[in-house]
Amino acid sequence: MDTAAETFVTNGLSKVLKLNNICDSEHLSDCGIPDKIIPYSGSPISPVPKTLVELNNYFNYNSGVGSDGVVHSYSQIDTKAAAFETANGESVIVYYNPYCRTDTSYETHYIQPYMCANFVYDLNGTKGPNTFGKDIGFITVFNSVDSVIVAPYPLARDLNSKYSVSEALKHCRELDSESRLPTHDELKAIFVNKNLIGGIGTSGYYYISSSLIAPGTSWHLSVYDGTIYPHESKGYVRCVKRN
Repeated sequence: MDTAAETFVTNGLSKVLKLNNICDSEHLSDCGIPDKIIPYSGSPISPVPKTLVELNNYFNYNSGVGSDGVVHSYSQIDTKAAAFETANGESVIVYYNPYCRTDTSYETHYIQPYMCANFVYDLNGTKGPNTFGKDIGFITVFNSVDSVIVAPYPLARDLNSKYSVSEALKHCRELDSESRLPTHDELKAIFVNKNLIGGIGTSGYYYISSSLIAPGTSWHLSVYDGTIYPHESKGYVRCVKRN
């Protein structure tokens, strides 16, 4: 099952999309995948991740204790990436979880088991600048049933402090008139791709919009390990635009 992504592309996507080429994890460059990706901040990523765990090492994290201090567990496999070229010249890497589940829980949990597929695209293949937010972005699919597809365009940095909903929305609009707070699934996609984005903290929690549980409490996502859990309403914010 470690080659599930290649099977997904060959037996699934190729039946509904016109693809010029399909490549396994050892030949990503044959599909126009660049040697390195430049995130918003931090060092260039080279080589490009060839497995789900290389994309985000917390897909292989199972300590049983979440950021909230409560024991949670999941079983996660690692799979090799695959890639394809579209007829229009885009290059796409696919990271795939063949055992993904559907998130119906409103309790504290890790988000990793609910990610089914993650597509990192490069609009012009190996041509520059190979930089996230310019020619590189991502599309993430959650839930095996009634799947949700999101493609957020996060801004280059967090807001400078913790804010309430109204405060955060105001400051997002000040950064960019088209930006807003991320939805539940958009923030999960940001966690999945946090290394490609760059500038995402290794600790702390991000605020999910429209997620008030009770006065003073709302859902947050830990940028450390991918735990969603209740916390005080104010949290760190990464504003997004919708692609």
